[in-house]
Amino acid sequence: MTSLRERFMPDMKEAMKAGEKEKVAAIRLIIAALKEKDIEARGAGKGEATDEEVLGLLQKMIKQRQESISIYEANGRPELAAGEKAEVAVISGYLPKQMSEDEVKAAIAAAVTESGAASVKDMGKVIAILRANYAGQMDFGKASGLVKAALAG
Repeated sequence: MTSLRERFMPDMKEAMKAGEKEKVAAIRLIIAALKEKDIEARGAGKGEATDEEVLGLLQKMIKQRQESISIYEANGRPELAAGEKAEVAVISGYLPKQMSEDEVKAAIAAAVTESGAASVKDMGKVIAILRANYAGQMDFGKASGLVKAALAG
């Protein structure tokens, strides 16, 4: 199986041949962000970013664009929001299938049991297990609220 990193260049070439300018631009943004992450990792004495780190990077990019979309829509700039939505669609294509809310709740329950978490103070342990097992498959911003609710009682 090819790594996530190895998919970007062939996909960009394919999009260029097909004349899909928006997709090419979005993939170029991904590649640039990935190079930046690799440079940062080398500075810290690490190797290339792992697939899990790449998934985290893609989720971060989507979150940034979603924030931009809401700002553009609030300020009456639908053409800019549409461009951001197109980028979100391309970036989302590289993420694994997102878990449903019921699947997320089941995963949280399993992680709470596995970690032996008893209170909100143990939330970090539960989130660490979820990140290790479900990177790219759930929105950890929403999951942290569900974990907090599960641990609060």
